[in-house]
Amino acid sequence: MRLKLISTLIIAGFITAPAVVGQQSGSGGEMSVEDSYLQEAVEMMIIRETSRSDSRDQKLIALEYINNAIERGNTGEEIRTTLEFLSLEGTQNRATENKRLVNDYPEVRREAAKYLGMVGTEEAKSALIKICTVEIEPMVIQEAIKSLGAIDSSDIDDAINAIVWITNRYGYSKSPDSLLALAAVDTLDRIAERNNGLKNPDAYVLLTRISEGPYSPAVKERARRVLMDMRKYTAQGSKDQQESTPR
Repeated sequence: MRLKLISTLIIAGFITAPAVVGQQSGSGGEMSVEDSYLQEAVEMMIIRETSRSDSRDQKLIALEYINNAIERGNTGEEIRTTLEFLSLEGTQNRATENKRLVNDYPEVRREAAKYLGMVGTEEAKSALIKICTVEIEPMVIQEAIKSLGAIDSSDIDDAINAIVWITNRYGYSKSPDSLLALAAVDTLDRIAERNNGLKNPDAYVLLTRISEGPYSPAVKERARRVLMDMRKYTAQGSKDQQESTPR
């Protein structure tokens, strides 16, 4: 009954999401198991309702609660699917009035991309790759690329291919985006550190192209340093192979 009342009030707009969950914690003491479950139920209800609202501000509220949920360790399927939905708001999930797009919220998509990296699952990785194929806002693409670097996956080639493709797509434009290129370089470096180097040859081609391309001097220098760092992985791999070879 209490949950139904809260749901009715939220949907009707009589109370805001922060007020609801904040009231569950009581005054000073720890929550009971029952109250904890109630808070989680209310939180997920708020996320569902606000994420599917037409309002940009309501969607941002949903993302705030998703962030709180992830920080507590909740990276479940409903969180992930909601983030995927929000990450496509205005690109694949389009709402129009008089043939005019009315739900183009790049800041919502950017935050969703960031939190997908925090979820860190294979499904989240697939969602981030999808963002790279449909997104047109550089700030969203940058966040998606960064998040791909945060995901620890045994098969990272598809992520690298997406990073290479989207960076090349914008690299050949009249005004190449240095921030996007920097995000790609930093992410490839992060993936290399986690996987003892990069085996995808297209990654090296991209790093070389950025190091020689029409980007800012700082970005070009960063790409050169990462290319030089790749040698240490090759050297370490050769050393490990020699040590493991029977004499």
